[in-house]
This record gives sequence, structure tokens and C-alpha cells, in this order.
Amino acid sequence: MAQARGDKRLDPAVLDRLEGLELVARTVVEGTLSGHHRSPLRGSSAEFAQHREYVAGDELRRLDWKVFARSDRLVVKEMFEETTLACHLLVDASESMAFGSLEWSKFDYARWCAAALAHLVIGERDTSGLVLFDAKERVKVPPSSGERQKHAIWKALEAAQPSGPTGVGGVLQWFAGRLRKRGIVAIYSDFFDDLPSVVEGLRRLRHEGHEPILFQVLDPLELSFDIARLVRLDGLEGAGMLKVDPKALRQAYVEEITAHNRELARHAAAMGVDYVQLDTSRTLEVALTTYLAHRKARARGGRR
Repeated sequence: MAQARGDKRLDPAVLDRLEGLELVARTVVEGTLSGHHRSPLRGSSAEFAQHREYVAGDELRRLDWKVFARSDRLVVKEMFEETTLACHLLVDASESMAFGSLEWSKFDYARWCAAALAHLVIGERDTSGLVLFDAKERVKVPPSSGERQKHAIWKALEAAQPSGPTGVGGVLQWFAGRLRKRGIVAIYSDFFDDLPSVVEGLRRLRHEGHEPILFQVLDPLELSFDIARLVRLDGLEGAGMLKVDPKALRQAYVEEITAHNRELARHAAAMGVDYVQLDTSRTLEVALTTYLAHRKARARGGRR
């Protein structure tokens, strides 16, 4: 697995200064895969099937020169058809994703991750699609491959602005019944939603044969609630406004969010679903390396 720790190219502070998602995506992917002579995904599902006699017009690179050296016969290696992966990107664009105590928001971080994954997947000649959602689907880029598809996903991510109430669970349940091709479903959200609804959505995805990966995107301040002075808290999704002493709330808040995240992780583990908590102050390599590990495990399982 590629290690990119300490690589300044993956630092959110660096990515925030880059112009355009294309440059961000390329920077993240190249930083994550640095040190590899080739992608760890390439050819992962291609296997040798049989030899056949060479005929005029066959590509010379497919000739088996070892057989020729032994028998003076020109034969071509045939491979089982490589399985095309479908990677569905679901990005939460609800108003809670607009929060950020840093120079970038949770939504910025989520779209950096999604743009990089689209770049990686489509670069491997697999297919990728995008759904931006709040309480329902807002923008959809149907799954496809090629450079035009990559730019369509980047364009949709760049144009989006977080707004509206959260409805992760309902969207997952709706989405599970509409996916035609089985594949990996990468979900980027803070998952600040009713957990039973989220769990039901994940169950439906699993039942339909999909492989969800949960990327929970959280701001460091949401995890620590490390605020020293009197503050005004504005509800991002119509929850109103409140002036509070953070010291009085901190313990109860931290206990509540810790319990929520622990339950989400527990349910994911029980269903065999990967759960990754992404702190928006950290470098982005974990989002891609988790996907790569998932893909490699999937490829090994498919060859049994």
C-alpha cells in the first residue's frame, strides 16, 4: 500500500490553494501512489485463459515468446475478459457539510476526496458516477468512463454548494433500489442523521450486492468542541440560534457525538462495511488507500 504520510501535496492547506478540482485530484492521486511504478489496480482482474495460434493482424505484444522459444510456434495469450468496476460516489451536500473551523469546509474536503477517487477509477478504465444529495438526490452524473466523464464529475462537484436538510438514510434506501450495476458505493458525509435510517439504507445496499464504504467527514472542532469563550451557535439546518457557555456543554456534547460515531462504526462492522473517519485537518491519503485495499480484496474474492 502506498504511503504518503508527510507528503505536503496531500495537506488540505496546500490543496485549498490549488485552482480547480482537476489539479487537486491529480495531486492527491499522484501523492498517494508515489513510489509505485504502476497502479496497484491495473490488471487485478485479468487472468490467463488459453493459447491460440497466431493469425495475421494479432497484436505482437500478445505473443507468448516463451512458447515460441520452446516450440518455434507463434501463439497468442488470451485472457479472461477484465471485469469493469463500477464506483458510485455519493457526496452529502446538505447544509451541515458547510461547517468548517479551518479555511475549508467539510464539503470542500469531501469533494476533494470524491474528485480524486473519480480520477483514479476512470484512469483505470473503470466506470464512475456521482450523486450529490441532501434529503434527496440533487445532482446526478450517471456512471460512465473516459475523460469526458471525469470532467463531468469534477464540474458537478465544483458547482455544488451545501444547502438543505440532511437525509442520508433515505437517500441510501432510494439509491439501493435504482443501481443497475453492482459495485462499490463510496459515501462522503458527516452522517449526522437518524442512525436506524442510515443502517437500513446500508442493509439495502448490501442486500443488492453493493459494497459501501463510509467516509465520515468531520471537522476537528466537531470532535473536540474545544471552545474557550462564550459563543453563538447557529443551527445549520433550521435548528435555530443559541448563545451558550461551551464549557458547560462540552462534556455532554463530546459524549453524545462519540456515542453516535461508535454506534455507526459498530453497525458498519456488523455488516462488513468499511467505516473511515476523516478529520478535515489531516492529509487525504487515507481516503484513497482505504479504497485501494477494498478493491484489492474484492479482486481477490472474485478470482476464487
